Amino acid sequence: MADEEVAASDPQPGTDPAVLLIRDETDPAVAVLTLNRPAKYNALTTELKTALLAAIRELETQADVRALVVTGAGRAFCVGQDLGEHAAALEADPSTAFDTVNEHYNPIVSGLVDLAFPVIAAINGPCVGAGLGFALACDLRVAAAGVRFSTAFTGIGLSADSGLSASLAHAVGVARATDLLLLNEPFTAEEAATWGLVRQVVPADQVLDTALDLARRLGAGPTKAYVEVKRAVRRGAISALPDVLEAEGAAQARLAATKDHQQAVADFLAKRTPTFSGS
Repeated sequence: MADEEVAASDPQPGTDPAVLLIRDETDPAVAVLTLNRPAKYNALTTELKTALLAAIRELETQADVRALVVTGAGRAFCVGQDLGEHAAALEADPSTAFDTVNEHYNPIVSGLVDLAFPVIAAINGPCVGAGLGFALACDLRVAAAGVRFSTAFTGIGLSADSGLSASLAHAVGVARATDLLLLNEPFTAEEAATWGLVRQVVPADQVLDTALDLARRLGAGPTKAYVEVKRAVRRGAISALPDVLEAEGAAQARLAATKDHQQAVADFLAKRTPTFSGS
């Protein structure tokens, strides 16, 4: 599926990298980032989180990437924190056991949100806790039929991390988000789709291809406009209307100078189908 593969970690000889970052062979402007700990359902260890953050930082430097798919290897998307590692951290020093929130979780979520192109989550299996937070940090989500989601945190006596307190409320509303976070009741991909949390539910063997088709479509679009849309929607969810209106005007002014906008207007007037370079 790729003509280029980069291991976004520095594994020991003879081990698989914790994260894979590849380019789509059909469209090199599309990247695929895979959490690669399939035997443990992509549970998040320090190694995996460090590798994931490094991959995001690498993507920030790749100016030719115009869309990204995030998925998990094997039968899961991500089941959240590896509790074995967490238990060891608690035993060693409870006062530092949660340093990973600021060191890993927060910058991973912020990094996904701030990438300068659309990001699609291909949710191929269970999506739990911080894994759900990572999926909601993506712009769009495609899920396998029957996949189960869970917030998980109160089940181990915690409140949410990975931005879920905000992103889940923005996705499904405050009342349902509170219900899901308090009661920790699993929900299905089909339920998630009815709530608007997931864009599309497809058979499991079609999840990655469906996400890639969507990424290729977005990768051929006006990338700078997509970035402004991402920013505007997130700002609009928490800002007063006058601030939103001012920000929208500033975004339009920035986009007025782009080649994509100017050429698309000319194409429209000439009755041509517009093509976008991302510039």
